[in-house]
Amino acid sequence: MAILLNSRILLFGLLILSLCSCTDGGYYLQAAKGQYDILKNRQPIEELLVSGKLNKQQQIELSRILTIRNFASEQLALPENDSYRSFVNLENSYPIWNVVAAPEFSLEPKTWCFPIAGCVSYRGYFSESDATDFAQALKKSNYDTLVAGVPAYSTLSWFDDPVFSSFSSWPASSVARLIFHELAHQQLYLPDDSAFSEAFATSVEIAGSKLWLASYGSDQETELFRRKLEREETFFEWTNSLHHQLKEIYAGSSSITEKRHLKSELFKEAQSHYLTLKDAWGGYTGYDHWVETLNNARLVSLRTYRKLLPAFDTLLAKHNYSFPKFYTACKDLAEQPAELRKRLLDKLHENPKLTAQAKR
Repeated sequence: MAILLNSRILLFGLLILSLCSCTDGGYYLQAAKGQYDILKNRQPIEELLVSGKLNKQQQIELSRILTIRNFASEQLALPENDSYRSFVNLENSYPIWNVVAAPEFSLEPKTWCFPIAGCVSYRGYFSESDATDFAQALKKSNYDTLVAGVPAYSTLSWFDDPVFSSFSSWPASSVARLIFHELAHQQLYLPDDSAFSEAFATSVEIAGSKLWLASYGSDQETELFRRKLEREETFFEWTNSLHHQLKEIYAGSSSITEKRHLKSELFKEAQSHYLTLKDAWGGYTGYDHWVETLNNARLVSLRTYRKLLPAFDTLLAKHNYSFPKFYTACKDLAEQPAELRKRLLDKLHENPKLTAQAKR
C-alpha cells in the first residue's frame, strides 16, 4: 500500500509540475508534500475503533462519523468510497490554510488557476506561515486579504479524503454538514466556477443535514440548527447590503483618497450596526472576529458560498428533494455555456413560489 501511495503521489506531483509554470514550482511541491504527509498518516476508523487506542469520547465521535458517512451515500446518493472512513490526528489546528484576496477597490476575487481544480478564488497552503507570507505579499500590492484555516477539503476523488482531528469533535450536525459538503464536491465540481461549485455543495450540506437531524437529532439539536441557519441567512443578507454599497463607492468618480475614506467609514458603520444583530441573536459571538477584520476579501469569500445558494435550493425543491434528480439537473446546468448557466440560475432565484418552497 505504501509503495502504491508513493507512486500515486509522485505521479500526481509530476503531472502538476509538468502542467504549471516552473516559477511556481515551490508552491506545487509544498502541496504535494503536504498531501503525502496527510495520506501516509491515515488510519482506518474501523481499525481504530477496535484498537484500544481511543478513549470513550473518541470512540463515540468516530463511530458517529461512520454513521454520518454511511448516511451520505445511502440517503443523499453521495459517492460511496473510502473518503471520510479514515482518520488523521493533526499536529496543527487545521490541515491547510486558504488565502483569499480582492483588490482594495473591487469586490471581484483574485483567482488562481490549477491543472485539475481549474481557476478558483483561493490558494491553499499546508503551512500557516506560508499562507500568511503570501497574504502579506499581496497586501503590498494593495489587496485586501484573508487567511483562514480550513478544517477539511476535497481532492475531488484523486484520493480518499480522511477525517481530521480539526473537526471530529464538533457537534454532530456540524460534522454532518462538513462531510456532506466535501462529498458533494466529489459528486459535482465545475472547474473555473467557484461560486457554482460551492453553492451546490452548500445546498447539499444544508438539505442533507436537515434529513440527518430528522433521523438522528434531538429536538434541541434540530432547534439549534434551525436558529443557526436563520443567523447565517440574516448575516449574509446584511453583508450583501454592504457589498452593494461598496460597489457603488468603488464604481464612483471619487479620488482614491476619498474612496478609501468612504470605505473605512462604511466598515465602521457596519461594525456598529452588527451590535444590533448580536442583540437580536441573544449575544451570539460567532461572527465577532469576522466583523472585526471586515474587508473586501471576507465579503467575496462569503459571497462565493452563498450568492447562488437560493437558486440551488430552489432547484432541489423543484425536484421534490430527490437528490439523484437534483444532481442530474445540476450536471445539466454545469454543461451549459457560462452565460446561459448564469441566466438559468438567475431565473431559478427569481421564481418566488419555488424560492418560498425551498426555504421551508
